[in-house]
Amino acid sequence: MHWMNKLERKLGKYAIKNLIVYILGAYVIGYVLYFLDYFQMVPGIYRLLEMDPAAICHGQVWRLVTWVCTVPQSPSLFLVFMFIFYLWIGRTLENIWGTFRYNVFIFMGIILMTVGPMLIYLVTGLAGGFEHAISLSASTYYLNLTSFLAFATIFPNQQVYFMYIIPVKMKWLAILDAVVLGFQLVQSIAFAWMVPAAAPLYISNVVSILLSVANFVIYYFATRNYKRLSPKEIKRKRNYRRQVRAGSARGTKHYCAVCGKTEETNPELSFRFCSKCKGNLEYCEEHLFTHEHKK
Repeated sequence: MHWMNKLERKLGKYAIKNLIVYILGAYVIGYVLYFLDYFQMVPGIYRLLEMDPAAICHGQVWRLVTWVCTVPQSPSLFLVFMFIFYLWIGRTLENIWGTFRYNVFIFMGIILMTVGPMLIYLVTGLAGGFEHAISLSASTYYLNLTSFLAFATIFPNQQVYFMYIIPVKMKWLAILDAVVLGFQLVQSIAFAWMVPAAAPLYISNVVSILLSVANFVIYYFATRNYKRLSPKEIKRKRNYRRQVRAGSARGTKHYCAVCGKTEETNPELSFRFCSKCKGNLEYCEEHLFTHEHKK
């Protein structure tokens, strides 16, 4: 039996449901402390959250955990939309993978982003400002990026609105992110070579990118051989049997209960049944997570 299933049987009862809600709650705490620091109400308090290997080695061990509260981006008008987007992705991944597997994915990313900077600092022993550059590599921005890549892998044709205006499929956004990450990686390596004085900062960026990609790659290859019994595959097979039975009655196997699209009119779309709707209703990928549940 696959190691993930063995682990789930032993530790599955400890999995945290709706983990993304707690992650967003940590962001709320981070933004509150960010503003307290920014407006000089409690100067320096936000910096105490950061992953600072030198400070940790001198007793500030809480930073091993509190860096998760550091905000992924500066406050802006789109902050609420960002939270909604992260919530949607997190809940979808948890529904598809199951609570335990989603927990493993997130905590594995947190561990990598925590252990990586500490090892760099302990092995190199570098100081004199480099420890703060390392702290930048433990960023929740890259933690969210791994969730985005995982979602795009599962739902490549899911349509979202880029900048909340332009409709685009997830696979194109994922490709764009991969290109940007590749460019940033090459650029950081080049600048670290050409500008030795600023090398620590650029090395930190390299570590950030590699750790974020490593989390996604490790999880993907660690679970790829167990696709046959994964929650997603089990649900797909169950839905397929329902589709075969329902398709014989209406002439097509797949039919969206919202827009009426079928596999004949739109062969590029994927269709799924909603487990929360009564009557075995089926929806295309554009309406699977946005329709009103029928009770």
